[in-house]
Amino acid sequence: QLQACGGGLVQAGGSMRLSCVASGSVIFSFMGWYRQASGKQRELVARISSGGSTNYADSVKGRFSISRDNAKNTVYLQMNSLKPVDTAVYYCNRHVMSGVDYWGQGTQVTVSS
Repeated sequence: QLQACGGGLVQAGGSMRLSCVASGSVIFSFMGWYRQASGKQRELVARISSGGSTNYADSVKGRFSISRDNAKNTVYLQMNSLKPVDTAVYYCNRHVMSGVDYWGQGTQVTVSS
């Protein structure tokens, strides 16, 4: 089970941090954040491996930062310089070694212009 929090309304140029807590150990899992804007497909925002390697969507590089705290079973997404196009429902994802994906319930992020 994944519990995401931290979404809300922010003005363009502002910052926001999302958190996602897993019910079990995430030490061997890839953790990631995806988003789905209204009328669009879900897309990868950022992902972090168990070893700490990261990759980002081109649209968020230099603005967003993903990190993890394995001791707290938590993954974070720091979002800076937010734009209206970042408005979406953000989903936490856990990809385990067996190939199964787990999803959080989603948290709405709205960036006003």
